[in-house]
Amino acid sequence: MSNSADSQGEPPGGGRPRARLRPVRILTVAVFALAGLIFVTSFNTAKGTNIRTDASLLKLSDLIQERSHKNGQLEESNGAIRDDVDALTEHGGAGTKAEDAKLSALEKASGTKKLRGQAVSVTLADAPPNATAKLPGYPEPQPNDLVIHQQDLQAVVNALWNGGAQGIKVMDQRLIATSAVRCVGNTLILQGRVYSPPYKITAVGDPEKLKQALGASPQIQNYMLYVNAYGLGWKVEDDGAVTLPGYSGTVDLHYAKPVE
Repeated sequence: MSNSADSQGEPPGGGRPRARLRPVRILTVAVFALAGLIFVTSFNTAKGTNIRTDASLLKLSDLIQERSHKNGQLEESNGAIRDDVDALTEHGGAGTKAEDAKLSALEKASGTKKLRGQAVSVTLADAPPNATAKLPGYPEPQPNDLVIHQQDLQAVVNALWNGGAQGIKVMDQRLIATSAVRCVGNTLILQGRVYSPPYKITAVGDPEKLKQALGASPQIQNYMLYVNAYGLGWKVEDDGAVTLPGYSGTVDLHYAKPVE
């Protein structure tokens, strides 16, 4: 038997043999290295917070509610300033009666003035979360079948306009020509403010014509199928004489372009 270091697997100088890295050991080292990388990345992402909780989502929800409340306060402030401007204009205006009448008509049509008259209200609400099919032949509902969608609110608003509504209020806000009824998830976002169901829409006009327009809308007829099958909320009421608030937000158009 040879006494050379190569034949015995010993290093020169008679030291202990060098351990060979086997595939399993290499894989183990790689796994630990990857775990360390993930830990460092998670730490940098969390910045000291618990990223396994819904705290970030709660903070976002709180921020939305805070901004919604602030927008409401700004609208009230803007409305008060607009009232002051209108009062100063009436006292210092030098327009003719015809010009004053034209301005008054424009203000009424724009929705910036209060409007009083006979009204009809429509309330839409989500179905119970554990709702099942109430009619034979209908499938069991999916989650989207049990909540109010943007198109449902738009269908009601459009039907009321078609029924000759002189003015419409959604929740506590007056609609104008540039108002957009939008839903994000299970909430309504209207003119910078956030609302949760049930949603109430109030329209001033001829009550009978308004209710006829609601019944004649194909979109609302489709919605009524879900009302009857799964229990979505639907209530139409005669409110008698009510006063709609004037729109108090900004009326500036930021994205409109003149027609050439």
